[in-house]
Amino acid sequence: MNMNPFVIALLGYLLLASPGYAASLLITNGTVFIGDDAPSSQLDILIKDGLIEAVAGDLSAAPADQVIDAKGRPVTPALFAGITAAGLSEIGMVYEAVDSRLNELFTGLMHPEFDVRKAYNPLSSVIPVTRIEGYGYSLLMAVSGDRTISGQGSLVSFDGGFDSFDGKTAVYINVDGYSGNKMGGSRAAHWMLLEAIFDELTVDDEDLRLISPAGKAALRTLRRDGLFVFHANRASDILQVLAFSRQHELDAIISGGQEAWIVRDALAESETPVVINALNNLPGSFDGLGARLDNAALLHESGVTLLFTSGETHNARKLRQVAGNAVANGLPYEVAMAAMTSLPAEIFGGRPRMIAPGLRADVVIWSGDPLNVTSAADRVIIDGKLDPMTSRQTELLKRYLPTDPGLGRAYINP
Repeated sequence: MNMNPFVIALLGYLLLASPGYAASLLITNGTVFIGDDAPSSQLDILIKDGLIEAVAGDLSAAPADQVIDAKGRPVTPALFAGITAAGLSEIGMVYEAVDSRLNELFTGLMHPEFDVRKAYNPLSSVIPVTRIEGYGYSLLMAVSGDRTISGQGSLVSFDGGFDSFDGKTAVYINVDGYSGNKMGGSRAAHWMLLEAIFDELTVDDEDLRLISPAGKAALRTLRRDGLFVFHANRASDILQVLAFSRQHELDAIISGGQEAWIVRDALAESETPVVINALNNLPGSFDGLGARLDNAALLHESGVTLLFTSGETHNARKLRQVAGNAVANGLPYEVAMAAMTSLPAEIFGGRPRMIAPGLRADVVIWSGDPLNVTSAADRVIIDGKLDPMTSRQTELLKRYLPTDPGLGRAYINP
């Protein structure tokens, strides 16, 4: 199809003139946390064609299509939103809007080949709601259903892409007491079944009883190249995970970890990362009787690699509060910032998530301290583009809280 040269020129002008697009963008006078555990520095950041071109003390002379003066405000990489089902769960009580779990599947088998990435919807309203709060990526999870092995996921970027997955494939395994009740009434059944499943990796396909041939192939690949995310809170369950992972040579990660501080020396020795909600200080079940607010600080002091998750998808933006409470209870600030920015990408095998030359420009300018609940994301830049800072929530706000007196009474704020 031939297109009029005038139309081509007009489209190019409109693209360049749109508020979210700038071929080059300069952020000046920022208090920049580059994403590791180093203190902040006063730096300028030059972004070109979606990548960070330069980071230095003074880039004011550098040509740029757009300049944003941070005026000393904090600047960070886009944050990690924790382990979520963003893009998989729209409304929990509406069955066609939830694609994050296997439940009552007719086969009766374990399905480690179940991959939630095939159902990921980047147009979900959850994505922009989370993104405009300063979050750029998440670990996409297969939610616990009625199987010990929930399924596969990986890192995903909140850039609106249909194939924005990154890093190693992770398989999710639940070994807590709640899920044990669904597997014969005891958490011991988890380990009985897991041992039997791993034994089936060496048998012929026609002799498989607990997994399918596709599941066998997937588990072999995961064992070689993937990550095993075990959900466990009780100290004894965590030790069981460590023993099982050592026996089967698995690259394991603990999710939950309310009693991880009790076995922190064993976690440090095995170099097993732990993903916790640092707000857990009261037992929500008998699995977390030992929950305490300084869990994060104790784990860090013992040399355990630490990440955060809120345990929520629709309120993943509250994760800053989780990290802030960990700092308030003894975790060093810079360690918390690394756990919210670059460290999750490193642990889960993704691309680097830092503010450094040559890396993708996913950057946030904050109104104040990113770990303070009174602060907010002022500007969000994903893939070098300024986010319009709109979501379903902001659009509903504009619709139902207008100031135009010409609208009907239902649209007027009383």
